Amino acid sequence: MKFHRNLVFAVIDALIEIFNEGKHADKVIQATLKRDKRWGARDRSFIAETTYDIVRWKRLYSEIAEVKEPFNRENLHRIFAVWATLRGYKLPDWKQFDGTPTRRIKGRFDELSKKRIYRESIPDWLDEMGQQEIGENWDKVIKSLNQLAEVILRVNTLKATVDEVANELYDIGIETERIEGYPFALRLKERTNVFVTQVFKDGLFEVQDASSQKVAVFLDPQPGERVIDACAGAGGKSLHIATLMENKGQIIALDIYESKLKELKRRARRNDVFNIETRTIDSTKVIKKLKESADKVLIDAPCSGLGVLKRNPDTKWKMNPDFIENIKQTQREILDSYSKMTKPGGILVYATCSIFPSENEEQVQAFLNRKEGASFKLIKEDKISPAESGFDGFYMAKLQRIEK
Repeated sequence: MKFHRNLVFAVIDALIEIFNEGKHADKVIQATLKRDKRWGARDRSFIAETTYDIVRWKRLYSEIAEVKEPFNRENLHRIFAVWATLRGYKLPDWKQFDGTPTRRIKGRFDELSKKRIYRESIPDWLDEMGQQEIGENWDKVIKSLNQLAEVILRVNTLKATVDEVANELYDIGIETERIEGYPFALRLKERTNVFVTQVFKDGLFEVQDASSQKVAVFLDPQPGERVIDACAGAGGKSLHIATLMENKGQIIALDIYESKLKELKRRARRNDVFNIETRTIDSTKVIKKLKESADKVLIDAPCSGLGVLKRNPDTKWKMNPDFIENIKQTQREILDSYSKMTKPGGILVYATCSIFPSENEEQVQAFLNRKEGASFKLIKEDKISPAESGFDGFYMAKLQRIEK
């Protein structure tokens, strides 16, 4: 591979923002890719994938490079040299890479890889917590979360069949394949930017991980029902629910962030979804007004996000044990409050993209044991392990409100 200065320097700039300024990797990369209109698809792909790679393996690479945070540009060039050397690339003859000890890098890698905190590039606290929560499977789970996430599409069945979308993409040179057990999913055979395609602009699909696609199906919304998506965000699951309801009935999408609901409205228009009403949770009155009014309630709860580490690798560096404790408290409060919107006989689904039992089944059990959850019974639950599925880690529990 021949390295180009402007691309390598773009990676270094992005890493400074992510590591030293605490900015989110996806937003930084998005902004970086807009910097030079002359960059082609290959250039953009190099910047995005290299940046994500170095973010993912930060602890391992910085240990090999013998540099500590906050990183200056010289430190980051050393880390880049480690990344390139371990991938078998020849470093260019630039002053930034003078005296890079190639042999020593490989030796240090072999030595450090004997310890899981370096081999899987994770903070000590996360390794300890993973061991405690997941036990002997922690090794397999964290290894799977360090793999590059595949690009999975969810076909909008209001506008096209899965085969029609596959054919339309094939006609423009994008090959996909079906995934057994995921009726609306297509997997890209090669990574490419699908957002620039007319097929996407026409609302024929959304990008949504296979595990995430299971949530709406698990909720099992029916045409004509009233469904509340209580933590809707930008609405990936709301849109899927709408397709399962064939645009019939009512979906109320709630979130504390108005900006996310605006994005949901924009996506709904592109998808030809007409049965979603958005409401910002700006006071407790919003929830009270909806008391016992919904056939189905989805609580896609805020969580550690550890199940989606493969697509958000910077999460592990931005998080700490206090954050996880706080998020568990938020989950408890949300379950107690939002569950009240479920009508007697109705269904409540609690879902997270976490792999930790303390955010998942233990949270549901504790809810059922509190007075707020006394009127519910657990129907079934589904745990998706990233190590077994190859997709994101997810948890979902289906509860029914007992008839009065």
